[in-house]
Amino acid sequence: MTASATVRRALEDYYRDGKPPWDSGVAPPELVALVEGPDAPPPGRVLELGCGTGTNAVYLARHGWRVTAVDLIERAVLQAREKAAASGADVTVLCADATRLDEAGAPGTYDLFFDLSCYCGIPPHRRDAYAEGITRRAAPGARLLMFVYGPEAFDDGVFGATADELRSRFTGWQLTDVTPGTNPFPTFWLTLRRAAEA
Repeated sequence: MTASATVRRALEDYYRDGKPPWDSGVAPPELVALVEGPDAPPPGRVLELGCGTGTNAVYLARHGWRVTAVDLIERAVLQAREKAAASGADVTVLCADATRLDEAGAPGTYDLFFDLSCYCGIPPHRRDAYAEGITRRAAPGARLLMFVYGPEAFDDGVFGATADELRSRFTGWQLTDVTPGTNPFPTFWLTLRRAAEA
């Protein structure tokens, strides 16, 4: 079984067996700081990659963002749609591969992209497609807030990411912030900013 198939099966198992361990039911403070902090951008269009059960998509919609959210796992997508409907939040949730956004029905442009460890589950040979898909949909000055595991967090070497990797993959973006996470193993919150057109 390939690494990507192994990851997908593990994700499907988590959603089938109950609440996945990464779903706290509350938006992370890093996202809250971006959306509600003193330098918060005005609400616009946001694309969440790897939305899981929709906790963050609902949070963003409640704060005025027009939200499109994608996840590869059908059970997660159904839960996210149910959560959005129950909360009255206007969220479009698509079952799609974050490395194949052209097939997802998620046309640009977006002002914000949010990724809570989706990128880390993408095999290295598909990561350029992920970056290119986001870049094609990014409005001038768009932001990408991403939570990643460091490469040393796992034994197999497939997962994880570094700031240097993101700098090289995201052409036309500037890495503006790297904040270590609070996990007992290496994690980081990374913020990238799309160049503004002249």
